[in-house]
Formats: sequence, C-alpha cells, structure tokens
Amino acid sequence: MIPDFEVTILGNTSSIPVHGRHHTAQVVRFGQDFLLLDCGEAMQLQARAYKVKVSKINTIFISHLHGDHYYGLIGLLSSYSLGKRTTPLTIFGPKGLDEIITTNFRYSNTKLPYPLEFVETDNKGMNLLLQTPRYDVFSFPLKHRLPTTGFLIKEKHGLRSMIKELIQKNKVPLEAIQSLRQGNDYTDANGKLYKVKAYTHPLPPLRSYAYCSDTIYNPELKQYIQHADLLYHESTFMEDNVERAATTYHSTAKQAAEIAKLSNVKKLLLGHFSSRYTELNPLLQEAKSVFPNSILSEEGQTYVV
Repeated sequence: MIPDFEVTILGNTSSIPVHGRHHTAQVVRFGQDFLLLDCGEAMQLQARAYKVKVSKINTIFISHLHGDHYYGLIGLLSSYSLGKRTTPLTIFGPKGLDEIITTNFRYSNTKLPYPLEFVETDNKGMNLLLQTPRYDVFSFPLKHRLPTTGFLIKEKHGLRSMIKELIQKNKVPLEAIQSLRQGNDYTDANGKLYKVKAYTHPLPPLRSYAYCSDTIYNPELKQYIQHADLLYHESTFMEDNVERAATTYHSTAKQAAEIAKLSNVKKLLLGHFSSRYTELNPLLQEAKSVFPNSILSEEGQTYVV
C-alpha cells in the first residue's frame, strides 16, 4: 500500500546552519495535499535537492518568529511570484508575520499574481486552523521566548467501505448504502433496520502527526499530542546542558523522550539540533534510554505517519 501521510525533513538544525544541516523546514503530504511546517532560509535549495515539489504547497504553518524558522518564507513567496503562480496560498502564523511580509513586498515593489491569505495563530489553548474532508490541523501552545505554537495534523474518517457480498445478498437499497457509508444506521419505509456494523468493514485507526518546534520541557503538552503516531520534538541539547536548555527555553533529547513517553506517542522524531553537536548519535542514545522508539530526523528523509 502506497503511503498517503508522510513527513519529509528539509532542515533540522537550530540557530546556525552547520555540519551539513539546515534551518527548520518540513513538508507534510496527506494524499494530494502538501503542507509546509516552518520555512528556514535554505528551504528552496533543500526542496530541489530532495525533489520536493514546492509548487504543490498550498498551506504554510509558521510556528514563531525566530529567524531560523521563517527566513526562507520571503524568498519562497517571491519565487512563486516569479513562477507566475495563480493558485491561492494560505499562511498560518503569529502576529507580526503578515506585517513583515507586506512591508518587504511594499519596499521591493513586489506584486503577487496569486491570492495570499494570512491567518493569525493564537498560542493559547487548542485551536482548529484548517478543516479538510480527510484531516484537520490544530495549533497548540509551546513555551518558548516568543509566542510559539505547535501543530497537530489529525486524520478524519472518510466514507466507510461496504461489505459487497452482504449488500448484494440482501439487496440493500441505494438510500441505505448512502447512509451506511456515512456511518449512520438506516431504517426503510417498512421498518427494516440496516446497521452500520453489519454492512461495513471496521474503520482503520486514525493517524496523527504532532510538531513541536521550539519549547522548554513542558509536561502540559501531553493534553494536545497524546497518542500521536509520530511526534517531532525539538532536542536542541543533551542533558549535560540542561541548564542551558532551560535558560534558552529549549529541550534536551532526554526531555523530548520524556514528553513522548508521558504522551504515549508511538514514535519520536528528534530534531532542532544545536550547532555544538557534530555527531548526533549521543543525543539519540540519550533519548532511547527513556523512550526506545526514538529516531534522529535526517534531512532528505521521508517518514511515514
């Protein structure tokens, strides 16, 4: 079965792009939809290197206004303009981002040929940002030095799959089939009941992806990301720099693993690594000591949710 919900990492470093690593950016594909989470300065180069078609991105989510998470955005929007894009684009981001974009374009005399909508995010509580037939996107608060949000992408149940043999055998009417596919029992004019459980296959488990860009260790996150299939959580430092992590409102690899364990997620994807680490395996081992199903995010790699 071809994966239809996956995450491609374009950048996984913090502050300074070094050791062949680049600023935060990742593309989530759900079916035919492409979503960009944060947009570090090398996003376009990375997308080209790993054959990610940025033209298919119609929705962008920016977690906060530290430069390593959005400095690539102006360039991307400008490239869309130069490429004569006409498809609408929506950006979800914190207060001030729209002013940064419009100020830049005003002084560069840039006129976009495509509709651009900006939606301001709220870093208080869980907020529904985007609804589609197959998935929803929510924001939730992270604790950082600036207003910061994480993002949660949750799959929704589609139409139910019918048990064809029973449909044919019992000559189930079209009206009943339509109702059953929607997940609703149906009673015909003669009082005959058609139950969803009897005529449809069991629904598959719903999948979810949680993205925590920059945050201090915060056990309260579990209420937003509980049972996620895949959690990306920043792991800027190792535990010997736990005080540095607290001072800068970042997390250690061990703390990221503790959040994963506390939240009962299935898999932890570590990222946002400090430039002080050339070799990342020690961070992985630190995380695995708490949460065994931890892996390092690797640029250019795609992870199935």
